[in-house]
Amino acid sequence: MIAYRAFTKRFGPHRAVEDLTLSVGKGEVVALLGPNGSGKTTTLKAAAGLIAPTSGEVLVGDPARPASAAPARAALSFLPQKVSFPESLSGREVLEFYRALRGAPAERTDAVLRFASLNGASGRAVGTYSGGMVQRLGLAVALLPDAPVILLDEPTAALDPDGLCAFYGLVDRTRREGRTVFFTSHQLGDVERMADRFAVLVDGRLAACLGGRELRDRLSERGVMRLRLDGPAPGLLERVRERAPRAVWAGDEMVVPGPAALRPAVLDLVRAAGAEVRGLTAEEGRLDGLYAELVGGPK
Repeated sequence: MIAYRAFTKRFGPHRAVEDLTLSVGKGEVVALLGPNGSGKTTTLKAAAGLIAPTSGEVLVGDPARPASAAPARAALSFLPQKVSFPESLSGREVLEFYRALRGAPAERTDAVLRFASLNGASGRAVGTYSGGMVQRLGLAVALLPDAPVILLDEPTAALDPDGLCAFYGLVDRTRREGRTVFFTSHQLGDVERMADRFAVLVDGRLAACLGGRELRDRLSERGVMRLRLDGPAPGLLERVRERAPRAVWAGDEMVVPGPAALRPAVLDLVRAAGAEVRGLTAEEGRLDGLYAELVGGPK
């Protein structure tokens, strides 16, 4: 549904995105991550047909067409990072305007208002809305057309817990309907909760693109088990290191990094050594740690 083929975008001497090749399939939810200034918004705007490639191409739809072509633009709906609406209009009036613009049926206004959950404020002027309410209204506008491709730039930035729950439900529903969602986010919890895959841009280049299984494997490798023992058992660490080479003592605690699959064998070694386990904790790898590694930050 979306294909970047050697997509490069420069603004004068500044390179925003360089040689990006990435595909987002039908029914996929893909997150685009990266530090500020890494090219995420430029990438999304190129798919929306708002930015022309300096070189390469961006295709959208089925059949795939250049993103700037009218059929490609008709196949998508785009929520920009910063949304603003005329402050004198009510939320309902804003939705009615965009509904008419996109040619959506009349009943879509009430349908997206139920999602927006403006708490009875649809008749109030937008100028009285909080930032979170404006963001919900923007999401409602993006959902008006029955578009097979949805592009969302930082969609959860200002949402409160109720808004987040409604948004997560929306993404689950669009996935079941076979629609494609491509979104940017700085909220790693959003990625873990929603995305089938995540791609990481660093300085305009694709640093990684991980699917669900690969992501789980990478996070599993970063898991840690901590065993508090009743005194160190001679030779135990050496035997454990045959299975888990990064195991170390930290006081009376043995720290065993590695996937969960290692843990039963390590516990067997501890029991065979006659050591008594006084405490045990285990944690899986965290997405924030992996993300920091991919963008070159602290591990």
